Amino acid sequence: MVYSKGRIINDADAHTMETQDWLAPYVDDAFRDRYSQVYSNKDGGERIIKMIDLAKARKADPVARAKALENPIEGAKGWLGYGGFDKEERIEALDWLGFKKQLVFPTFGLGAITRAETDDQRYAAARALNMAQQDFCNADPRLDCVAFAPLDDPARAIEEARRAIANGAAAIMFSAGPAGDKSPGHADFDPFWQLLQDNNIPFMLHIGPGTKTQPSRFKNNGRERAPDLHGGGENLRFPDFLCLWYAPQEFLTAMIYDGVFQRFPDLRGGVIESGAGWVPEFLRMLDHGWHSFNKTDPYLQSMDIMPSEYIRRAVRFTPFPNEDVGRMIRDSSPELYMFSSDYPHPEGTRDPLGKFEASLADFDEEVQDMFFRTNYDHMMCRDAAYVAVAAE
Repeated sequence: MVYSKGRIINDADAHTMETQDWLAPYVDDAFRDRYSQVYSNKDGGERIIKMIDLAKARKADPVARAKALENPIEGAKGWLGYGGFDKEERIEALDWLGFKKQLVFPTFGLGAITRAETDDQRYAAARALNMAQQDFCNADPRLDCVAFAPLDDPARAIEEARRAIANGAAAIMFSAGPAGDKSPGHADFDPFWQLLQDNNIPFMLHIGPGTKTQPSRFKNNGRERAPDLHGGGENLRFPDFLCLWYAPQEFLTAMIYDGVFQRFPDLRGGVIESGAGWVPEFLRMLDHGWHSFNKTDPYLQSMDIMPSEYIRRAVRFTPFPNEDVGRMIRDSSPELYMFSSDYPHPEGTRDPLGKFEASLADFDEEVQDMFFRTNYDHMMCRDAAYVAVAAE
């Protein structure tokens, strides 16, 4: 059995579940003590390591391994997910899933970057994580590696992005917040965007770094704090979920208003695991804002297309499996949205393909193929039209 049922599918969101020593082989000596272990007891490290040990033990048990491979998408997730951190298992999981490509993001390894106190620490952690992720993805050409290049320092961001691209990275991720003390549209970052455009490398915004949550004072409601999504301590709760799309909207608005998408018309990007039901209204409000302010704003006057058209040209989005993708498409455009499994995270649900197919049942095969395959190819600068232009 192959989960994709013969359909060509590109998966725009998948993950590694990093082991305790994930970064250790790649960390510079000066930072080895700081980053030799991914998890601390504060992070629930003891519990996590037990799950990792169980997954490792399963690999040595042919019966348990065969059972886990019977249906990985419905089976255990997280560190116990088949191929969560083991390269050989991920190849087998991909064979079962049947996906043509899978865009692979880190998970808890990002904590080393977000907790850094200095730029030296930040970029050392990013380099180690990117090397670890690339090592994982080198196991199979279907795995597209996402590297992380902090935008805090433009020159160092370019240096790390260039190094990662040279070593095989297929996309570059960074925080959805401000670029250090600057807008991502600041002229200091033009060489960075030029680097991505010249190398046909898309940028990625993903839930995590830069994501906004409910302001702390709203949490002071006189009640005991509810468990998070997975019943633990530090993850999404309902009020935070409703804030997921604030940071991507702010980031993309800056990219439009500061002229990045105009100066770099071939730049591509993705907004991943932040939902997408908000996108149609965001496009409408962008154009509404242009009509409201363009008579007095020279930056709006200088745009060569409407703000929403920059998004349609440059950016793609992954809905959650329980969102109504059909309604989004009817309310905007079919080229904006992409399939994602979030494998092996539990948020991807036990049947993302089935949920998305049900939502798209009223659309013809061309539109469905855009969602499952070609919109990803466009984002990754691999669609036929883009490749033809780039070859000229």
